[in-house]
Amino acid sequence: MAYFARTIDADLLKWKVSPHRKPLIVRGARQVGKSRTIRHLGETFTYFLEINLEREKDLCNLFEEISDVRELSQRLGVLHSVRVIPGETLLFIDEIQNCPAALKSLWFFKENYPELHVVAAGSLLEFALNEMPSYGVGRVRSMFMYPMSFKEFLLARGKEMWVEEIKRADWTHPLDASLHAGIVSEFRSFLMVGGMPASVGAWVETQDYSACQDEQNDILQSYYDDFAKYAKKVDPQVLRNTVAAVARQSGQKFVYSKVDGGYKAEEVKEALRLLRDAGIIIPVQMSAANGLPLGAQINPKFMRYDYLDTGLLLRVLAMNYDDDRQLTRLILSGEAPELVNKGIVTELTVGLELLKSSNPQSRYDLFYWENLERNATSEVEYVIAKNACCVPIEVKAGTTGKMKSLRVFMNKKNIAAGIRSSLENFGMLEISEKDDSQQPVRRVIGILPLYAIWRLPDLALPE
Repeated sequence: MAYFARTIDADLLKWKVSPHRKPLIVRGARQVGKSRTIRHLGETFTYFLEINLEREKDLCNLFEEISDVRELSQRLGVLHSVRVIPGETLLFIDEIQNCPAALKSLWFFKENYPELHVVAAGSLLEFALNEMPSYGVGRVRSMFMYPMSFKEFLLARGKEMWVEEIKRADWTHPLDASLHAGIVSEFRSFLMVGGMPASVGAWVETQDYSACQDEQNDILQSYYDDFAKYAKKVDPQVLRNTVAAVARQSGQKFVYSKVDGGYKAEEVKEALRLLRDAGIIIPVQMSAANGLPLGAQINPKFMRYDYLDTGLLLRVLAMNYDDDRQLTRLILSGEAPELVNKGIVTELTVGLELLKSSNPQSRYDLFYWENLERNATSEVEYVIAKNACCVPIEVKAGTTGKMKSLRVFMNKKNIAAGIRSSLENFGMLEISEKDDSQQPVRRVIGILPLYAIWRLPDLALPE
């Protein structure tokens, strides 16, 4: 399968040439493309040395026995017939979670062999790191990786010019109507295909959803197989049922009692923690959003969970349908009242696109807001920090909506700018209202297409 360009590629190249480089760990869920991306980076070096500590378990003995990382590197090079030359060789340690001594060796690469480029990755890596609470402070750098974004999907589909046009658009300069319609059509396909590289590859090669679904089934099965590795902490069936409950409750406050099996709340909490560490689910915390930082105002009693990928989510939800064709129709048709218009997929997509467009060198947290006043029903799907302001994002699956919750939030927090994300083209709405003292105030709402969430980091707030 051809390599699909990833946004993180540029960050990896910056790491390569940085004079302050540290050993790097690329972190993310299974099969999001970590190893393939690092191998692509390896193509920019004269020599590339890859070791896999799952397939080559005996190599762990070397990490345990040899404390001198210079000698260790040379020994690994000899075993794989690859020259190890600082500045010319990339050492890639894959599945590093299988060898705690290898993880600890990254400290010493920083201290004693900083001129050698060293990068590591692994499945379920977070579990190993959690058992080393002081791990790598100041000695190791992390980058976080997610499934492919819609921008990356367009590039994989050969739509570079579409990406450039989206980059040029803004609140007052929408896309040409026909181009907008074409991108919306492509976006609907993206909802079905998702961003897992294997599924995207199947779509690029075949344009056959069933081929994508085969890949998604394989990925889900690999996740379920991983559950056996958690058996000492949580029954794998609890994990399976919790995953299914997260899928069913997407876009809603998670309710423990809705997990099939009648499990205790503590059992479900532990299952959720493990699934978070595995990267399969992503927490969305409720914040009062009275100011920044948003994370300082969370209410732990309210929590949503986003699934890792829309394509995988739909495979899980397909269990509720007698025929996959019905599910496909719900997404691809202009009318999808049972699925899309309830926001199950579109809300998830916005959260995932926010993650994917964030700085990969830090973990990005997602927040939402809910009006907790008695008899209130207002909820804003996402709240972000931008330009030292709280910015609400209301998500609509189609092209209509009254934005009641968004306006309630803006009035309560006295915020001048908000964002509505939908299938509409770029645009802007001005709203004249009165504050509590009956003085006129101006609010501005930017209309950001669902397919352009990745523009938020460089897009100025509407004025």
